[in-house]
This record gives sequence, structure tokens and C-alpha cells, in this order.
Amino acid sequence: MSASPFSVPPYPVVRLKPKANTAALNAGAPWVYADELVTDRRTRRLPPGSLAVLEDAGRTPMALVTVNPESKIIARVMDRDPGAVPDADWLRARIERALSLRSRLYAEPFYRLVHAEADGLPGVIIDRFGDTLVMQPNAAWAEQASETLADILCEVTGASCVIKNASGRARGLEGLDDVSSVMRGEMPGPIEVPMNGATYIADVEGGQKTGLFYDQRDNHAFAAKLSEGARVLDVFSHVGGFSLAALAAGAASGVAVDGSEAALALAEQGAQASGLADRFETRKGDAFKVMEALIAEGAQFDVVVADPPAFAPNKQALANGLTAYARVASLASKLVAPGGYLVLCSCSHAADVTKFRQASLRGIARAERAAQLLHTGAAGPDHPMHPALAESGYLKSLFFRLD
Repeated sequence: MSASPFSVPPYPVVRLKPKANTAALNAGAPWVYADELVTDRRTRRLPPGSLAVLEDAGRTPMALVTVNPESKIIARVMDRDPGAVPDADWLRARIERALSLRSRLYAEPFYRLVHAEADGLPGVIIDRFGDTLVMQPNAAWAEQASETLADILCEVTGASCVIKNASGRARGLEGLDDVSSVMRGEMPGPIEVPMNGATYIADVEGGQKTGLFYDQRDNHAFAAKLSEGARVLDVFSHVGGFSLAALAAGAASGVAVDGSEAALALAEQGAQASGLADRFETRKGDAFKVMEALIAEGAQFDVVVADPPAFAPNKQALANGLTAYARVASLASKLVAPGGYLVLCSCSHAADVTKFRQASLRGIARAERAAQLLHTGAAGPDHPMHPALAESGYLKSLFFRLD
């Protein structure tokens, strides 16, 4: 077992400014922004990832936090008990708690094991692919604790391979590098992942994020219910998330559209592994241009899904992002046969469900289609939402029936 990466009490003290939002913190908010904290020379000298006791302006202890003076999120709550000691046993208890939930939810070991703040491990994402775990330590403290985390993960889960994935915007915002590595075991090849009756192929070495998007699992299943005997178009498909689930549920055909040749190759491998290849095809290209071309061809589908990347990753991008979502909705609507179904998704936390729904309805109206909203989906329960952190409720999936 690696030695604990944490310092021991007594911890330094950091203090909120008098006008800081203490009510939000008392209600469970897990972040303190740089403009809310007194950043004197002593605080600025704290090494990124340091533990500290957070006090309010009246010097009352509020929580134990980890501090990164280089980040806009200058402090993250580790424990509501200011006297907590987050050593290796503390980490183990958090991981065991996260595992107990997933073991209850899923019969097979394929899921998000740790969902950052919502599982009490700020900035830590861990996805499980059977015997392989892919960890994203996206906060300074987690980077420093990564060796200890890897040991505990193998001990608690029985996995033999732990991969550190250092890609993504979040690490850059924390001042961390982008160097990925195999921390335990050996890098596996593509991994077969069973979900919703299909077999998906996860590339944990070179794929997007950790290799697969588990968060859409329940939305794949809902779309699959609409897809028996249907012609299905899966736009921004990645490795065939919606189309393979639809085919496994009896869709007549599935077309996956994506700009990544590597992702479509994995989708084709998944179709082969699922015994669905005879009803599956791919189309590589810019999603907007492909939809425009299909409209020009007069193509029609019974179920059309559009699951684009985050068009509004922050507030500054919100206006342009909503315009892009409306454009997706307009183009996709024109491809839905009368009485068919349209599924529109957003993973942009800056665009809440109301704004996303409004943008989607603008696009549908622009296509001169009438719609019923059947269902609004979110991320699956292995991606729990932190009640006081809106960012953790990032995923929205809207299911419409179009006349």
C-alpha cells in the first residue's frame, strides 16, 4: 500500500471573505471560488492540493477543504467535519461506499464507479470496464493521491489494471499536465462492454474521455423501446450508443454518423460482436453536412437521435451553443418520418434543461413540425447528482414524437 499522500493535522486555516456565500456552503455547496476566499500571501503560498480548515469571516470552522491557489475553484470541500483526517482509510471508505451503490444497481462490473463530488471525492472520475479501471484525477489533491487511490481501487474492487487518463479541459484549469499512464497492470486492448442487449467496444487507451459514455445508458434503453421495426439514424454517434441499443431491441436498420473514423470503426466492431452488422451502417462526416445531405436525398427515418458534444461548456458559450442546438433540432426534425420520434441530447451544464428544451422547440418549429414531448432523461444512477452542484446535472435527453 502506498503511503498516505496527505499531510497530518494541524492544518492551515483559510478564511472566507465577509461577503462570501456562506449560506450556499452551509446548504452543501462543495466549491469555493477564488473571489470568495481571502487570498493573502500565506494562502497563495499553499502548494496546490493542500488540506486546510475553511473558516467563515467570523472564524467559525466550516469544513475541511483542499486548496489550489492556481484554480478558479480555489477550495473544494473534502469533509464537512473540519476535524476529519482524510487518510488512506478515509479514501477507502469513500470508494467502498461508491462501489456498494454500483454493485446494487448493476449485475456486471461496467459502470461509472466514482462521480467526483457526488461520491465525496472532489474532481475524481473513475469508470469501470470489468477488470480495468480508468481514473481521471482532475483536481490537484487527486493527482497527488493517485498512487494511493490506485492501490485502494485494486484492493476494494479486485481489478488488476488502473489507467490514469489525463486528457480533458478540467485538468488544465487545475494547472495539471496531460500525461496519461498505466498505473497498475498492463494496457488492455479494446474491451467489450455489454449494455442494453448490445456489445460496445471501449478503447480505454485512445478513445474519447475514458473510452465509453456510460451516462447515456438509460436514455439508450428508452430510445430502444421506440425502435422496434424502425429505421434509426444516430447522429454524433461516437461508438454507436443509441443505434446499437436500438438494433438489439429489433430496429430494422441503424445508421451511425460521426466525424471520427476511429469511433465509427469501434461502432462497426460493436455491431459485429453483437451480431447486428447486417442491419448497421456508418457514415463519416461533419454531422451538420451529413444531415443536410440526407435531407437533400429525401431520406426519412422513424427514429432520429442527435447527441452532440457540449456546444455550451461555459456561460460565455451559452448563446452560440443554444443556436447550435436549435440548428441540430431543425435539421434532425426534417429527417423524421411523420409519426416518428426525435431524440435530442445536451451534455452542456451551462444550458439547463429549460434553455435546452426551448432551443430544441425553436428548431422543431423552424422545421415546421408539431411535437409532443414524451420524456426527459438524465444521466444514469451511476452518475449521481450532487444536490448543491448544478454542474453535476449536466446531461439532458429530450424525447419527442413528431407529426
